[in-house]
This record gives sequence, C-alpha cells and structure tokens, in this order.
Amino acid sequence: MNLKNMLGEKQYDEIWSLYCGFLDLSLEQYMDIQKRLMIEQMNLWCASELGKSILKGKTPKNLDEFRTMVPLTTYDDYADILLQKRADTLPDHPIIWIQTTWEGGKHPIKVAPYTRSMLDVYRNNVTACLILSTSTEKGKFDVEDTDKFLYGLAPLPYATGLFPLALGEEIDIQFLPEIKTAVEMTFSERNKAGFKLAMKNDVEFFFGLGSVAYAVSQSLASMSSGSSGGIKSLLKCHPKMIYRILKAKYVTKKENRALLPKDLFRLKGFMVAGTDNKCYKDDLEYMWGIRPMELFAGTEPSIIGTETWTRKGMYFFPDTCFYEFLLEKDMLKLMEDANYKARTYLMDEVVPGEKYEIVLTLLKGGAFARYRVGDMYRCVGLSNQEDGTKIPRFEYVDRVPTIIDIAGFTRISEHGIQSAIELSGLPVVAWTAKKEFTPENRPYMHLYCEIEEDAYAHNAVSTDIVKEILTTYFKYIDQDYRDLKKILGMDPLKVTILRCRTFEAYKRRYKKNIIKVNPAPSDLIELLSVQNLHVAQKEGVE
Repeated sequence: MNLKNMLGEKQYDEIWSLYCGFLDLSLEQYMDIQKRLMIEQMNLWCASELGKSILKGKTPKNLDEFRTMVPLTTYDDYADILLQKRADTLPDHPIIWIQTTWEGGKHPIKVAPYTRSMLDVYRNNVTACLILSTSTEKGKFDVEDTDKFLYGLAPLPYATGLFPLALGEEIDIQFLPEIKTAVEMTFSERNKAGFKLAMKNDVEFFFGLGSVAYAVSQSLASMSSGSSGGIKSLLKCHPKMIYRILKAKYVTKKENRALLPKDLFRLKGFMVAGTDNKCYKDDLEYMWGIRPMELFAGTEPSIIGTETWTRKGMYFFPDTCFYEFLLEKDMLKLMEDANYKARTYLMDEVVPGEKYEIVLTLLKGGAFARYRVGDMYRCVGLSNQEDGTKIPRFEYVDRVPTIIDIAGFTRISEHGIQSAIELSGLPVVAWTAKKEFTPENRPYMHLYCEIEEDAYAHNAVSTDIVKEILTTYFKYIDQDYRDLKKILGMDPLKVTILRCRTFEAYKRRYKKNIIKVNPAPSDLIELLSVQNLHVAQKEGVE
C-alpha cells in the first residue's frame, strides 16, 4: 500500500510511523539498524569484483575488520569500473545510472549505480521529506493527492531527476510542468511554463537547490506583473487565483513594493538541497512566507538527511548509508600526509560542536564503501526537546577545503584553477583562491594572484583583464561554472593582483607556502600583511 492509498483510508498515524518513524528511534535502536544493514552490505560488497579490487586480497569477518581493512576511498578508486558501467562487477545489479560532473578541467563526469533496493529506500525517504516539509509538530502533516509541485529540478540523468519518479510511485502529485514535457525544456522555459500553470491553478510544493530556488523566486516576481495582467489572462485562472491576483495587486500598490511569491501562493511545503543554502534561506522565507526545509542528497549517496519542523538541523536516514565521521583536524592532516592513519567515528560517537568530513558506505547493494564524498557537517546536538528526537542532528557546513563550491553548482579545485590559468596564457606566477561572501551573504571565489614583473611594470595586465580572461576559460573547462551566469545570473569570480614577490616574501617570512585553495583566514591575513609591509618598505626607500 502506497501513500496515496493510505491517505485515501485516512491512515495518518500509520503514514507517520512508516515514513517518519526513524525520528522516534533511540540512539541504540538507530545503531542496531545501521550495523545490521552494514553487515548485509559488507557481505555483498566484499564478494564483488569491485570490493575485491579495493580489499586487495583481504577478507574482513566483521564490521571492525571491515573498517580497518577498507581504506578511505574517493571516486578515483571506482572510476575504472564505474565509468565503463561494468554492472557484473558490482555488489548488486543496478537499475539506473545517475550522472554528475566530476572535476572541471580534469574529469568530465562521474556516474553512480542505483539498485532496486536503493531506489525503494530513496522512494520512502523522499516521501518522508515531503511529509515533514508540511509538518508543524510530530504526527501532523498536510499532503493530498491533488497537490501540485513546481518543477525546479534538473532532469535525469542527474540525481534530482529521480525525485519526481520516486514520488510518483507513492502519490499522484502533479508537477508543473509535467515531467515528460519539462525534460525537453531549458531551465528558463521550465520556470515560465511552471509559473503560468501555477498562476492558473495554484501550487502547493516547491523543491530545488537553494540558489536555484532563489533565482526562480526572483523570476516569478518579475514575470508575474506581465503574466497576471489583462482580462483574458484572468479568465484562464481558477477563481481563487483570480482573487489572490487582484488582492496582490492592491496590497503591493498600497505598500509600494514589488510583488512577491507569497502574495500569490500558499505553499504547504518548501524544500531546498545543495550547498550554500544558508545564504538563501532567510530571503526565501521572506519571499514565500514559509521557512524552507533543508535536506541533503547527492549523486553517490542518494538522499541521506532532512530537517524537521523545527528547522534546526538535519537527521540522517538510518537505511541509506552507514555513516562514519572524520574529525576536521584529521582531515587536514590527511591533506598534508596521504598516509596518515585517521580514525573515524560512528553516529554514537559524535560530539556536539565538532566539524566532521562525512564518510559513507552505501547500503542495499551500493558501490561505494568508506567513501569520502567531500562534504563537511557540524554536529549541533545529540537530542532535541523541541521535536522529541534522541539521535544526533547536523548542519551542513560546506565542501571540503580543497574544493570551492559556489551555490551548489561548481566543484572548483586547484587543478581546475591552474588549468584555466595555463590555458589563458596570462602571466600569473603565483596564486591562492578562497571562497568568500559578499555583504549580502552571496558566495564567490576570490583569486589572489601575482603576475610577472614586466607585465606589472608596463601595466600590460589589469585586474579586469585577468578576471575577464579567466572567466572565459573557467566557462570553457567547466559547464557548471557557465551555468552560474546563465541560470543564476551570478558572476562568481573576484580577482586581486598582489605586488610582485609577495608570495616569495610570505614563504621567507613564515617558512611555508600558502596553500592554493581555501587557505586559513589567518594565513590569508598574513599574506596580505606581507604585501602591505613590502609596499611600505618600498615607499620608505623611495
């Protein structure tokens, strides 16, 4: 029996227990589920050709041995098998392969296999997110078979394309525009078509990347003034929408402000995923009149966590992955020494306030084991009196420091930046790049670079020229970087040209090189202070 049938029979308590019951688990019960499913997965994975290729002749007999014998892995450990889609080498047969970008300028794509059992878990947990997005307290939710969903998601083969398909197995929610039509449209076309349909018949749900939801929300406000005007347009709308449109026109004129989505729509549920959601949540709440519920999903791990009605941290689903946590200090040591033996911690060992890199083993026949997906979380509590939970909850921090992720679109690495510089032909001799935020709390990449002395002396290269040329090459090597401007209207690059020999002076003064990507704030301050000291000394001599 699916959600539609259970709603029809008004089995509301059973619905909550089936889909959201994990929130009532004690930590001991949670760990029992984790370990039981992990043992099942361990047996499948170790017997597969993929598992054997990583174990290199070792045979773990229990979970502790598995965590000792299987090294921490990255996509490089799986690429040869997965990129060829060698299904016969995997722990279980994949039903579908999901795709995403890997690393601009180095690797074009990475793919991840999903088994039938993985998809079943995904379906149930997506349904839990749908229910929780409407809840205001334990056991209370508002989902109907007639609800409509604004389509703000990338279609298959991207991971978000699974969302409407999985949800469609549970309930007949209508997507605006329909999925079969939406997949043939551009991002802009989907927005316009979805909005026009919503204007006619209302919409109850919205889900997308936080940054994309913000861009869509802005476009709704700008499109609404034209779309809602005229008697012919009004006649095509449902009577309740006609009333809202007329009322919205009156209110916005009286208050002398722009039209907002909340003037037209009354969302039951609003979900956001991806990175940098903290930059957009407050604005989205103001625009829609409802606080977005954050969830986390990815290509390799599927959907792993969701907030509840408190909006105060995400809880990880116990049946998607087996979770291990790498302390931030140990992650940083691994960046310096790949042979460093770092300990990982389980869900019942995490400490509030600590930041961790998450390490995942996919359950239900998944391919990835002890996999460093590249995301950082902070544990914000081991229980919560507000929603009655007794399991740890987390907030998403960002990608690992070696990656600059902007608004959930890019994965800019040291290699990607160096490739853009080399392809550009610019006389850049040293650089470091850091993810920073505007006064409006919008993310961008700040490149601090030094150019050849001759180019500087003859004013041959300016900040604007460096920025313009590098932007061109970032777009060339990275489709996602190009989409930042195309879809979100963002210009994610800022360039600062430092004085000649600044990096050399830094190394001489502090006996180290500054790291290339996301240096510590103190290191960056030191670099800039070296430049200022260098300038002051030169001016003193002159």
